[in-house]
Amino acid sequence: MDWNGIVQAILSPGPQVVVSALIMILGFIFGMKASRAILSGLYLGVGFVGMTMAINALVAAVSPAAKALATNTGINLPTVDFGWTGAAAITWAWPLAFVFFAVEIGVNVIMLLTKTTDTINADMWNVWGIALTAYMVYSFTGNYVWAFVAGAIQVAIMLKLGDMWRDEIHDMLGYPGVTTTHIEAFTAIIMWPINRLMDFIPVFNTQWDAKALKKKIGILSEPVVMGFIIGLILALAGRYSVGNALNLAVTTGAIMAIFPVMAKFFMDSLTPFGTTMSNFMKKRFKNRDFVIGLDWPILGQSTELWVTMVILIPVSIIYAAILPGNTILPFAGVINYSLGVGGLLLTGGNLLRMVVLGVIYEPLFLYGASYFSNVFTDLAKSTKAIQVPAGSQVSWSSIEAPDLRYLMATAFQGHWIQIVLLIMLIALFWLVYRSFKKNPIPAQRYKKAASKEATATEDTTAQAKA
Repeated sequence: MDWNGIVQAILSPGPQVVVSALIMILGFIFGMKASRAILSGLYLGVGFVGMTMAINALVAAVSPAAKALATNTGINLPTVDFGWTGAAAITWAWPLAFVFFAVEIGVNVIMLLTKTTDTINADMWNVWGIALTAYMVYSFTGNYVWAFVAGAIQVAIMLKLGDMWRDEIHDMLGYPGVTTTHIEAFTAIIMWPINRLMDFIPVFNTQWDAKALKKKIGILSEPVVMGFIIGLILALAGRYSVGNALNLAVTTGAIMAIFPVMAKFFMDSLTPFGTTMSNFMKKRFKNRDFVIGLDWPILGQSTELWVTMVILIPVSIIYAAILPGNTILPFAGVINYSLGVGGLLLTGGNLLRMVVLGVIYEPLFLYGASYFSNVFTDLAKSTKAIQVPAGSQVSWSSIEAPDLRYLMATAFQGHWIQIVLLIMLIALFWLVYRSFKKNPIPAQRYKKAASKEATATEDTTAQAKA
């Protein structure tokens, strides 16, 4: 029996079908009414479809501007950026990819039984990311055992990430009983030390989310207005004509306004589902509060997420031009979801911190893409899943968790420095995890700081009047 073909057939409709079906099935298991379970699944599918359409529209709108900016700066780099879609295509074509469903499910079951996680991962579409890590480790070591060990480590990390973000996602977006287990959120771990340094700089310790900005700058904080301004700046940087610049500005503004509308379907799906699941689990499992792990687009209603990622587009182009040793020009991966998602979850939507952290950490992704270009190219050629241009290489400019993947690939070769660095990275992850378990909602810290600042201002004013 061709198990690989069966799995590929099941996954071929895409995450909007696969995850929606899982939510329906879980809804039935948790005791939801049939009509409500079906609606939850369908609304989740609508949310994914709508968010995907909006993301594709945004990429289609800004990519020509990014290309024009690159052309105007005279950049000519040899590695072709095929984005996450290219990476997924060649990974699913790897014959062993489907085996990692068993790794994903097995590790999840073991961790649930041993009470080392409360996350049930339903994001089966992104198993390809686990398989990709395993292939990278295999390509470096030639050892399938280490490949599966690496895959298992990544699954464990993803589940603990889900445990980390659950309370914050509920507070920030209003979704009960769900979290995100996507590995791109691992970027928050390496951002954490710089984010801690920002705690000692007053300007970073006030509210910089969309709600706070609305009080400070009014209409300029509206998603449609911020999208218009960012699109206009990007177009002018690409030397667009006035008409074309305005066209791009209106388009980006419209797309930024659409994201929160599409995210409403996630709310309509996940709120009743999460509440039912939570009640089901509390009745049957004392002292356990399970959550369902989903893909990152459930975070899509965050204006701060999209503003950060669009602002970082010209930053990535400039870095590509000036970084020594970089070989890739961001196009298909020009919107770096890892920086946006990691920054959002780490800072609780503090826009200033998110942008600064994105500027600091963008080079890591370009260097990661350059380093792994041989791996991507070899996999693409061996699977024939995509066509590699003659004399070129392919890679992914916003590759997820490049630090973790690099250290596992090289540490399992037996390099002592990389082994030590991998241990240090895992230790840092545990430190950040413990920090979030103590203070699970970072945005509350900035609200308290803003409240203290307002109280101090009122006291000063009162004293002056006296």
